[in-house]
Amino acid sequence: MPIELPVFWIIVLNCVGWPLIQLGLAWGITRLPVDWFHPIGFGTGKYESWMLEQVFRIKSWKDKLPDAAAWFGGGFAKRSLASKDADYLKRFIQETWRGELCHWCALAFVPLFFLWNPWWADVVIVVYAMMANLPCILTQRYNRIRLRRVLLSRHRKG
Repeated sequence: MPIELPVFWIIVLNCVGWPLIQLGLAWGITRLPVDWFHPIGFGTGKYESWMLEQVFRIKSWKDKLPDAAAWFGGGFAKRSLASKDADYLKRFIQETWRGELCHWCALAFVPLFFLWNPWWADVVIVVYAMMANLPCILTQRYNRIRLRRVLLSRHRKG
């Protein structure tokens, strides 16, 4: 803890800092050109899908997560599938990459909080950051796998 602060200011920085970082990243990454997110590929991720379904039980909780991209103008809502059109599915896959990037970037900010937090608060920050971001990362990956499967089956049929 290089910066010593009263407990009040530590709490304020932690409670205000995280929402600002999360929302700021979501807003900023929503503004990036969609063409930057193009690694579409056609892998089906059978093992990863099995892990997410069987070990993490993702189907039981993924729909409870918020979709912050829809909060910003120009954001791509990922709460539900609006079409099975190939172009829409490809765009949706791109948006899962965008969403995943946002959550990885948020995790990269964790060390910033180590500057003013005592060791026990560092533990709280790490636990919070993991709980707030890893479920979203896993959901983006799971949805991407499922969308790739839909695209692959359409590709084989057509």
